[in-house]
Amino acid sequence: MGGLRALAPGPVPHPRRQPARAGRGVRPAQRPRSVHPARRGRLPLGRAVVRDHRLLARREGPVLRTVRRQALPPPDVLRDPRGSAAPVTTTPAEDTARTAAALALGDDALVLSHRLGEWAGHAPVLEEEVALANIALDLLGQARVLLSMAGDEDELAFLREERAFRNLQLVEQPNGDFAHTIARQLYFSAHQYLLYDALASREGPFAPLAGKAVKETAYHLDHAEQWTLRLGDGTDESHARMQRAVDALWRHTGEMFQPVEGLDVDPAALEAAWLERVTEVLRRATLTVPEGPRTGAWKAGAGRQGLHTEPFGRMLAEMQHLHRSHPGATW
Repeated sequence: MGGLRALAPGPVPHPRRQPARAGRGVRPAQRPRSVHPARRGRLPLGRAVVRDHRLLARREGPVLRTVRRQALPPPDVLRDPRGSAAPVTTTPAEDTARTAAALALGDDALVLSHRLGEWAGHAPVLEEEVALANIALDLLGQARVLLSMAGDEDELAFLREERAFRNLQLVEQPNGDFAHTIARQLYFSAHQYLLYDALASREGPFAPLAGKAVKETAYHLDHAEQWTLRLGDGTDESHARMQRAVDALWRHTGEMFQPVEGLDVDPAALEAAWLERVTEVLRRATLTVPEGPRTGAWKAGAGRQGLHTEPFGRMLAEMQHLHRSHPGATW
């Protein structure tokens, strides 16, 4: 190390300048030691940061306000989004009926795809992790086609404000436990299958997509039905959890059958077929069909009007964070 020299040996001072206890003498002087370079290898980097929606990296600090207005739009939740492109707050200039319908259906698929993707690494068994990931990918593919019919798919997915999304409130509900996820999937897949089956049988801008997507949604619905039967007609614990999930999400189902501009379907006919299909599955699973209203405190159709529940703001901030933090980035 060149001209560096070790210090002369001397007694080691005791902590806090206190003398040694009785019976102990002062330690012998240290011998001179050479100076060594820093040891290479693994360095302690501290403990892992606990994942929390209110925190980003350790250097960032809290991102959600602790009081009032917890359901914040992404620009208020994300840290310093000024470097990203301007948010997309409105639909494209050609605000036609087809665009409105494409946004509604595309947002449904996009948001539910993200919710199902949150199960990656957390599903109860490996087989279900693969199944939920495949369903999420199917929905993401549908969302890309639908959003492309309304404008630039990336801008519509990652740069719109919360109020500009037109998805159902049902699909944005948190995953909860596995029974909660299955109940949400049962309700939505039954609706989506009937809708795409109707769209595929007639001419229109959505017929080509519906003809392909109806095969995917048939699998989604079958998967949800099989798990509803297994959980509902299983143990006392699984039955109780499935019943709680069915009851909790029932109030969000009425919104699915509100008329959507640009969709040439009969909402009343879809609703009757949906009720028959879902009721049959619940009864086979020894579950009680909820008797409460199928609309919540907000008017049915609120999601289609841009009014969303509190968890949606946090989910959207997480979904849009990477794109807004690195505008223009490509793989």
